[in-house]
Amino acid sequence: MTALETEPATATAHVTTTSGAPVGSAADRTADRTAEWTGARTGDAARVITGARERIDTLDDRIIGLIQERTAVSAVIQEARITSGGRRVNLAREMEVLGHYRDALGKPGTTLAMALLELGRGRI
Repeated sequence: MTALETEPATATAHVTTTSGAPVGSAADRTADRTAEWTGARTGDAARVITGARERIDTLDDRIIGLIQERTAVSAVIQEARITSGGRRVNLAREMEVLGHYRDALGKPGTTLAMALLELGRGRI
């Protein structure tokens, strides 16, 4: 072998990412995707965000189920009211609902209550 020729490198550098995964490894690529998905700058933060998002997804599923249940109960009330000769909408009751949500959640609560009322009775 001449002075200019070299043997192929057999040793690899053990460079790791902040998550501890070797650079270029599958774990490194997963960490990159997770950081990109979460917006986190560290693996620890990405794990916290991922766990919290899973919890939010579970809560959202429960909230959606409760909204569907609320909508069904509202339909029963509306049917009973109409069948008895009453009006489809009881504005005094709707004002109570709007006030309840506003008091609990502020101005966004009013918007949320309006959406819930619309889901239950349709647009007026």
